[in-house]
Parts: sequence; C-alpha cells; structure tokens
Amino acid sequence: MKMENVNRQDDLQSQMQALKSILEKQTIVNDKILRRAMNRNSKWISRKYIISIIACVLMVPYTMTAMRWIGFSLPFNIVTSLFFITAGVYTYYNMKALRQAFKPENSLIETNRGIARAKKMDADWLMLGIPFVTVWLGWFCYEGYNITNGMPLLIGGAIGGVAGGIAGFSVHFKIQRKYREIMENIEDITDEN
Repeated sequence: MKMENVNRQDDLQSQMQALKSILEKQTIVNDKILRRAMNRNSKWISRKYIISIIACVLMVPYTMTAMRWIGFSLPFNIVTSLFFITAGVYTYYNMKALRQAFKPENSLIETNRGIARAKKMDADWLMLGIPFVTVWLGWFCYEGYNITNGMPLLIGGAIGGVAGGIAGFSVHFKIQRKYREIMENIEDITDEN
C-alpha cells in the first residue's frame, strides 16, 4: 500500500511538472502572438506618422514659395511654415515614444505604460492643433478674399479644409483605436497571468 502511494505521488509530480512545462510554453507562445499583433498595429501607426512627417517637411517649401506666389503675405507663410515644422517635430517625438514602448527588454507593463503615453501625446496634439487651425483658417479666409477680391480662393480653401479635416480626423481616430487595441491586448495577457 505504501509503495502504491509513493508511485501515485511520483506520477502526480511528473504530471504536474509536464503540465507546468506545457503552461510555460503556452505563455511564451501567447506572448509571441501578442507581440506580433501589437507590432502590426504599432507599425501601422508608425507608417502614418512617417507620412505625416514627410508631408510637413514638404509643406514648408511649398508654403514659402507657391503660397507666396499666389499672394499670401510673408507673415502668414512664416506662421504656416512654423506650424508645419512644429507638427512634424511633435509627430517625430510621438513616434519615438511609440518605438520606445516596444523595446524588446520592456515588460508588458512597461510597454503598456509607454503605449498609454504615446496615445496621450497623440490625443494632446488635437488640443494644440484645433485652436491653431481655427485661427489659421480665419486668417486664410481673410487673405484669400483680399487676394482674389471675392470667392474663388475661398471656395477652393473651404473644399480643401473640409477634405483635410475629414481625412485628418479619420486617421486620428483610427490611430487612437489602434492604440486602444494594443493596450487591450496587453491587459488581456497580463490579466491571464
């Protein structure tokens, strides 16, 4: 009877060890799958940031040449260029914060904290950008009306402003959704552990 108990205990211990090994492998696999999914979302966000930075860089010489040629004032062009420079630099630092969050040596908790920071930086940009663009649009309308003595430039500007606003908000909300998905994935895996 005693020998039978010892054998059962040995069997139970070996089964527990096998189960523990399986669970450790499962956690590693889950972690790899999670990191791959998070990487897809972060790469999508990074691509959008890179496109935005390139657009900002290209808009500075355009603003200083073509808009000047159209007839916009030098102060208007300088302020517009400074805005694009600020937007490009801010987006670069936001992208850098996103990449910092995904350092391989970061734990999931550190990654989640970094993602939350990058998400907040992205959301904070609206608090800076919307008031500026509102004032800028008024200035644009004033100068545009004076340049064309009427409506043609205003109509083109309005169409461009509406299209740009819709595209900008659409991308912003999708970026915010991608950030939320990454954070939810991290929370799911950390809640399981």
